[in-house]
Amino acid sequence: MTSALDIVILAAGKGTRMRSDLPKVLHPLAGRPLVSHVIRAAREIEASRICVVYGFGGDAVPGALADDKLTFVLQAEQLGTGHAVQQALPHLHKSGVTLVLFGDVPLIRPDTLKPLVAAAQAGKLGLLTVVLQDATGYGRIVREHGKVVKIVEHKDATEAEREIREVNTGVLAVPTAKLAAWLGRLGNHNAQGEYYLTDIVAMAVADGVEVLASHPGDAWEVLGVNSKAQLAELERIHQRNIARELLDGGVTLIDPARIDVRGELNCGRDVSIDVGCVFEGSVALGDKVTIGPHCVLKDVRVAAGTRIEAFSHLAGADIGEDARIGPFSRLRPGAVLAREVHVGNFVEVKNSVVKAGAKMNHLAYIGDAEVGAKSNIGAGTITCNYDGANKHKTVIGDNAFIGSNAALVAPVSIGDNATIGAGSVIVKDAPAGELSLSRAKQLTVPGWQRPTKK
Repeated sequence: MTSALDIVILAAGKGTRMRSDLPKVLHPLAGRPLVSHVIRAAREIEASRICVVYGFGGDAVPGALADDKLTFVLQAEQLGTGHAVQQALPHLHKSGVTLVLFGDVPLIRPDTLKPLVAAAQAGKLGLLTVVLQDATGYGRIVREHGKVVKIVEHKDATEAEREIREVNTGVLAVPTAKLAAWLGRLGNHNAQGEYYLTDIVAMAVADGVEVLASHPGDAWEVLGVNSKAQLAELERIHQRNIARELLDGGVTLIDPARIDVRGELNCGRDVSIDVGCVFEGSVALGDKVTIGPHCVLKDVRVAAGTRIEAFSHLAGADIGEDARIGPFSRLRPGAVLAREVHVGNFVEVKNSVVKAGAKMNHLAYIGDAEVGAKSNIGAGTITCNYDGANKHKTVIGDNAFIGSNAALVAPVSIGDNATIGAGSVIVKDAPAGELSLSRAKQLTVPGWQRPTKK
């Protein structure tokens, strides 16, 4: 029977070099807090419990992760990693194993963690190490006859020990009962005056517990964030990895270095994405969808064959097959477009259903409306949906023609096959099949002089 797995995520640090009032682990990477990436990896290896140890920023960390099924543990004083894990001990299964992760190391992969857990379940101490060309600042892995015997922090290392390139990542797994005993023996007699979790490695060796070191598939998995520069570096690494996955899945990326995915992006076959596009939340692109340059899509579904032209901004929209959107279009939440709809230059659609084949190609605002099939919305047309206190609906029938610069004052209905004359302000329902217009009488004022500048 496999031992219960508890995961402790250390997330109490301030991150002084971030120069921010926001706790370090809440700074975003690909649109999610750093610690959220770690939690995702933890969940993929099916932990019985995930404990997040927080400190700096008060309740900001628990507040930001309130929807997650997590156990939060306060480390009121930041006295080192060993002290942080001590705070979580009362919440751990004593007969299980504990895996320790870090909230500011976001790119760790589940497959990298599994060998550590397996080592702990076999009664060993699983330790994640990595070989770096520049090991400055890292704890060194000291071996004798090929076996790990201890970890020496950089500030406490001798000159010879500082030449060692194999370093500690801080990530380890250990039987919880042994962990509890070793934590009780930690001291803080070191250059930092802190209780180092890494000291339990030497204790394990002294107690005859084998230390089994494993390595990540890529060194970037264990890179931490201590500054905005490092955060930016990891963002690029993460986006590069996403781009590679998209390319492997058959997506055409005009430039893989110029795409940002800040959520989930699912693509069908023969999808093409131009440069500078940003995808947030949950985005689904159907077969043969084309996204032009510099578009932003957030929580959007785009059906097959649709083309999104340059500089369009879409959020909370559902777009049917073979539609044409943009350039410079904006679709806001609640916009539902059927097949072959055209939404063009500087057109905004919000909380509206647009039926098949309808067109609004220039300079229009359609809000809180229903637009019938094959209707044409002229340039400059707006639905006046807000009376200063409440929103009202505009209903436009099938095959209606709305002339340029019309204002449809909701609540109002335009019948099937109706025509609205250009420049009209429509405040009453317009009957089906008829021309409705509302214009002031055109006048010419004889002798009128244009004002001149004094």
